[in-house]
Amino acid sequence: QLQLVESGGGLVQPGESLRLSCAASGFRVDNFAIGWFRQAPGKEREGVSCISSGNGGTNSADSVKGRFTIDRDIAENTVYLQMNSLKFEDTAVYYCARGRPWSTCDPGMKYDYWGQGTQVTVSS
Repeated sequence: QLQLVESGGGLVQPGESLRLSCAASGFRVDNFAIGWFRQAPGKEREGVSCISSGNGGTNSADSVKGRFTIDRDIAENTVYLQMNSLKFEDTAVYYCARGRPWSTCDPGMKYDYWGQGTQVTVSS
């Protein structure tokens, strides 16, 4: 059964860190581009970071560059999002999604499977 399950969200203070996990089943994460997205209340969903299939090249939105890092553990079949120096504006539901097979992270790429999301709240 093909599935993506996010975990690791929570309530943190500004400046703190969280590590989100996206556990995949039914396919190999290194065979597909995998993206992290987020959606804040009243806002459109936005792409956060993406990791390509194969060599695992990454790219991230300008708003998180230098603070967020996407990586993966092939043995665990899991993609991670390390989030450091969290800000109030990072508060959102975070989703992972599967992109195309054997693909780099192309803008506009379609994602066909999505996880249920995990809430990240940054508050003092």
